[in-house]
Amino acid sequence: MRTQVVIIGAGPAGLLLGQLLHKHGIDNIILERQTGEYVLSRIRAGVIEQVAVDLIDEAGVGARMHREGLVHDGTQICVDGVRHRIDFKALTGKTVMVYGQTEITKDLMDGRAAVGAPTIYAAQDVALHDIFEDRPRVTYRADGKFMR
Repeated sequence: MRTQVVIIGAGPAGLLLGQLLHKHGIDNIILERQTGEYVLSRIRAGVIEQVAVDLIDEAGVGARMHREGLVHDGTQICVDGVRHRIDFKALTGKTVMVYGQTEITKDLMDGRAAVGAPTIYAAQDVALHDIFEDRPRVTYRADGKFMR
């Protein structure tokens, strides 16, 4: 299989990169050593800074996040028993979104599937070859087959 970019890892960063590249007309494939079910079973944090919210929107998969996520414009910390509010919006002009990373991953996986962009789950023995040459390549095993 020929492609312009190979992304190793189908976590939120790899999936987001794949979506953004696809949106800009750059062919890519994502190789992930775990199954899709395993990737979705990893529970992670869920406070997303505005720049990430903007990138998820640019990737075209932010609708559910905006419907179900919770926008926060600040937080409180307690020092010596005294609460102090940190107003993100006043200090930076930006907010944060509370939306689970697992949900972001699901939205990105669904978005990738909707556009037919290839993600290979359970890819084993991924190896980079000739990466400093004119024609770098990646090999891996999937479904018992050796792929180039």
